[in-house]
Amino acid sequence: MLRASVMASRGRILIVDDEANARAALSEILHDEGYATETAADGFKALGKLEEFQPDVILTDLKMPGLDGLAFMEKARAASPLSVFVVMTAFGTISSAVSAIKLGAENYLTKPLDYEALSAVVERAMEKARLLEETSRLRDRLRERNAFGHIVSADPKMQAVLDLVAQVGPSKASVLVTGESGTGKELIAEAICAASPRADKPFVRLHCAALSESLLESELFGHERGAFTGAFARREGRFKQADGGTLFLDEIGEISPSTQVKLLRVIQEKAFERVGGNETLKVDVRVIAATNKDLLAASRAGTFREDLYYRLNVIAIELPPLRTRPSDVPALVSFFLGKYARENGRTIEGISEEAREILMAYEWPGNVRELENAVERAVVLCDGPRIDKRHLPVQIVPREARGGPPAIPGSTIADLERYAILQTLEACGGSTSKAALVLGISPRKIQYKLHEYSGGPPPPSRV
Repeated sequence: MLRASVMASRGRILIVDDEANARAALSEILHDEGYATETAADGFKALGKLEEFQPDVILTDLKMPGLDGLAFMEKARAASPLSVFVVMTAFGTISSAVSAIKLGAENYLTKPLDYEALSAVVERAMEKARLLEETSRLRDRLRERNAFGHIVSADPKMQAVLDLVAQVGPSKASVLVTGESGTGKELIAEAICAASPRADKPFVRLHCAALSESLLESELFGHERGAFTGAFARREGRFKQADGGTLFLDEIGEISPSTQVKLLRVIQEKAFERVGGNETLKVDVRVIAATNKDLLAASRAGTFREDLYYRLNVIAIELPPLRTRPSDVPALVSFFLGKYARENGRTIEGISEEAREILMAYEWPGNVRELENAVERAVVLCDGPRIDKRHLPVQIVPREARGGPPAIPGSTIADLERYAILQTLEACGGSTSKAALVLGISPRKIQYKLHEYSGGPPPPSRV
């Protein structure tokens, strides 16, 4: 029952206070705000609840009989290293709160509590707890995969990239990772972080293209309460969250000119203000940016600041597309086959020779991401000991190798549309106008689809 309520909550908070009324009131308030709460009357009882409850945030009084707040914090940090501490203290013992901050507490609240301040402090602590958990998962994943082991490649071009990653990882320099979509730019950013002295510090990601200009600035720099409609409390941005660690900015070429100016200042001066605020904040953040655009050409065209480009491009790492390293396809197929067979509880011996030849011959315009999706789909659809060509997406199988209509179920609407267009064209002797009449669509749509299937210009229509 406890597990279900925890899963549905905004996070888990352990309240430690020797005053029963205070514990009950705090628990009720935080529960009403959507948090799962647990209480303890002293430090010893709280220690006993850490393993089962696994709190994200621990809200503890400092003055308690037996094990006081400071001693409890020291023991609890060893038992629950990802928990974030907020301490409560009376006005007369602020020095104790300062001691708690030195021991690693995120913040402190003075009694009697201001419940509005409580809500804001707890929300910030919960944000930090989520960041610590994400960083821990990343660190564990990289450790399990032996740092660069999660990047599958034997191609000399990719090995040169990994050699460069190992060389620049320990530095503080900004890095610009370029390459087509799906080549693994984020994996390279993770590898740089893993090879750096900041490996155990926050690794924070932000996809710049997914946000409007105003939201992007708020995400980057944070905002003050009341800075805009809906800003009910102060919020720390990604730069503050990444302080001491690494910030990965994906699709950096999509940010607006005004945001480019502010980003340049942070990289140069390591200082910024929250949206709607005047306080200047200092941070120590290593920036790794990624893009599939030619930023040098964009800077010459005036759409991307040249000074920002050179600040980001201290170290340049360009990822080769998968079509230029076909020798990596078998190793990647084997890796993804094992991964998705485990995830789906399947036993698959391997892949047929015909299917392997099809995968090797395909150009992979979507790069490694497209290959991964194709293998995952094949694993899910596989109904025998091996993956065959009929389990592969229809768009990667040459027409002469298809040998029949797409399987139903198992084919997408796009698969069926492609089959219908190509088969009708063949029956109509290649005439797009006749095929369009049979299919009930325009000749232009057929030409567009042929262009999409072939990756080249549409063939001339034969009437």
